Amino acid sequence: MVRGIWLISTIVVFAIVSLIVIAPLTAETHGQLATSIYGGFAVVCHQLAERSYFIFGHKLAVCSRCTGLYAGFALTLLLYPLLRPLRSVDWPPPVWLVLSALPMTIDFGLTFLGIWENTHSSRLLTGLLLGSVSVFYVLPGIAELSSRKTREKRSTFTLASPEHMASAPSDYSAPDRRI
Repeated sequence: MVRGIWLISTIVVFAIVSLIVIAPLTAETHGQLATSIYGGFAVVCHQLAERSYFIFGHKLAVCSRCTGLYAGFALTLLLYPLLRPLRSVDWPPPVWLVLSALPMTIDFGLTFLGIWENTHSSRLLTGLLLGSVSVFYVLPGIAELSSRKTREKRSTFTLASPEHMASAPSDYSAPDRRI
């Protein structure tokens, strides 16, 4: 069951990542498709041209940092079964997630304060790091949810015994309290 969820998750994530590249590749020939893809990603990314990679004169559907986040997540998700058991629902200590976000925070903060100007590469690499580490928190959550659903399906519903039902309090003895 968990292997199937991993496979479906990997296919969906790679489909989403491929849309990042499909948008600029189809911009000239299938403008409506490209516009729809750009519009979909505009919900989660600022898509500033000066912070995006370009293919054939058209920017990717997301900025360089988001490209790193998506690509890091996708590649680590693909390799996940080699790194951890799929059935594992244990999360790494949260400090690893915080530490993986720290380079991105520093990269953003130093630029915001005018100390240095980050680059496409620094944004891509910090995104790759955070995207890669986040898989170790997302996939165990999905595995736990799927195992919980399986357990719920296996449980059976049984009625209480007649003795237990007869001893339960009833509002019929006090009609003035009924709704």
